[in-house]
Amino acid sequence: MRRYFEMDSGNARRDPPAPRQAGVLVDSFGRSKRKLRLSLTDRCNFRCGYCMPEEPEWLPKEQLLSYEELLSVARLFVEELGITNIRLTGGEPLVRRNVPAFVEQLDGLRAVGLERISLTTNAALLERHAPALAAAGLDDVNISIDSLDPDRFRAMTGGGELEPVLGGIRAARDAGLAVKLNAVVIKGENEDDVLPLARWAKDEGVPLRYIEFMPLDARGGWQPGKVVPEADIVAALKGSFRVEAQPRTREPATYYTLDGDYSIGVISTVSNPFCSSCDRVRVTATGEIYPCLFSPGFTDLKTPLRGGASAEELLGVIRGAVWQKDAGFVVNSGYVQRGITMHALGG
Repeated sequence: MRRYFEMDSGNARRDPPAPRQAGVLVDSFGRSKRKLRLSLTDRCNFRCGYCMPEEPEWLPKEQLLSYEELLSVARLFVEELGITNIRLTGGEPLVRRNVPAFVEQLDGLRAVGLERISLTTNAALLERHAPALAAAGLDDVNISIDSLDPDRFRAMTGGGELEPVLGGIRAARDAGLAVKLNAVVIKGENEDDVLPLARWAKDEGVPLRYIEFMPLDARGGWQPGKVVPEADIVAALKGSFRVEAQPRTREPATYYTLDGDYSIGVISTVSNPFCSSCDRVRVTATGEIYPCLFSPGFTDLKTPLRGGASAEELLGVIRGAVWQKDAGFVVNSGYVQRGITMHALGG
């Protein structure tokens, strides 16, 4: 079993202590947090190499936070700490039962400050769930799609089929959900899909973001040479489109317009990190707080939660964890040595 340990990278400033006032969640670098990534499960029906070990060992269900516990955590983040956006992640969140019912419970937090409920999914199960999710209060979905070639898609996902994903995209749009597509680009695997994905997404009118291959893969295959940097992605797009850069925002992606009428993004964590504007914090399905995608350590929230800690005590744990968030990948580049992999951490 993984144990609690505090991060100490040498980059975080710990004086003064974390602010205690309601509605404020900041780290020692002054970055305020408004977005919570809440993982529902470590399980997934795909086996993408940049995320999942070849033979994953699923966590026992009793180790996962119940929906009641997840809701209590979400309420603390929203009502007391100023979180306005919650994104449900996994694993694949839709392999857990009753997700629409949980979304409906989260929807009740809009009365205390929640503004948006989102879901990250591979969309293979989305076609059957999209209407119920929309009715429950879900606002949008981020869908992973790394290739439009069925054989390449199958290879990259460890056997996943493309057509159910395309059906999930259609169903989400039909249900009125905002849809955004994400494509991880890996040299030697799918860099040839940059243009086909852009053409297809532009024709469909669906936003698309490319993601640089990050040193978080679960099989130890990441190498700098496998990264297709933002500059190369943009250069490929310029072969077929008129490309213009848009002003940078606090979003993780840098956006470009194609032919003046379509916006496309690149999340360039490796070649152009956006750490200075990061406003996110992550809680795993087992109640561990990871203030950064690259955090080497975690803070255990489940033990005090199940041990009957008061709301103020839990808030202290959360504030302390986020306060210790270091500068990020922009300073500590390279592999993160830790026991958790992406399928359990959440994207």
